[in-house]
Amino acid sequence: MNSKKSGFSGFHRLSIEERLELVAEHAVLDGKERQTLSVFGNLPEETANGLVENVVGVMGIPLGVATNLILDGREVLVPMATEESSVIAAVCNAAKQCRGAGGVVSSVSGTEMIAQIQLLGLPDPNTGRQIILEKIEQIRELCNTTDPVLLEKGGGFRDLEVRIIETRGGPMVIVHLVVDTRDAMGANAVNSMAEALAPKIEEWTGGRVNLRILSNLADRRLARARAGWKLDDIGG
Repeated sequence: MNSKKSGFSGFHRLSIEERLELVAEHAVLDGKERQTLSVFGNLPEETANGLVENVVGVMGIPLGVATNLILDGREVLVPMATEESSVIAAVCNAAKQCRGAGGVVSSVSGTEMIAQIQLLGLPDPNTGRQIILEKIEQIRELCNTTDPVLLEKGGGFRDLEVRIIETRGGPMVIVHLVVDTRDAMGANAVNSMAEALAPKIEEWTGGRVNLRILSNLADRRLARARAGWKLDDIGG
């Protein structure tokens, strides 16, 4: 068993170089391995350090281009970053074969994401549900104030859903904030709104908020793509 400790106190406060030195020593990296980690390529160190925690390097992935694709009537080239061989070649081949049938047609159902808040400990869940629904305008203002940039881009709070779920541990109230995140994925935006709203919901209802986070149920934001192939083009 490795006797070296992995608990580096204050590791996140160190510079990238200092972190790399500690990691290299702990993992017994040779000069070549350490040099590999220290190459950041086309992603600046400052940018990488601001994206995730405890950065020591960047892992490069080959960037290729898929050709032959017609998408919604337009000729397009598709950049693809992958370390797996044959994937880009397969896309190129499939795109070439479906050109005769018009290529690929895409659609998007919307741009709304859901923040979910779990409320526990209510003696009367139905009353709690009604209280929350009656606060919709205050909720709208709080959510939109939380992310004014999103509001400027035409997004923001859109709807409120409140339902009661019976469980073996007792009833819980689930609050859904429906938020239009426009072109953004929206996790940070809806999480921030749920975090900001949680204490207000506790104040209004007397309950206890547990979870407050983005829902992975993205049924209001479905992206679809379809394509057809002529039998002659695929050897039929």
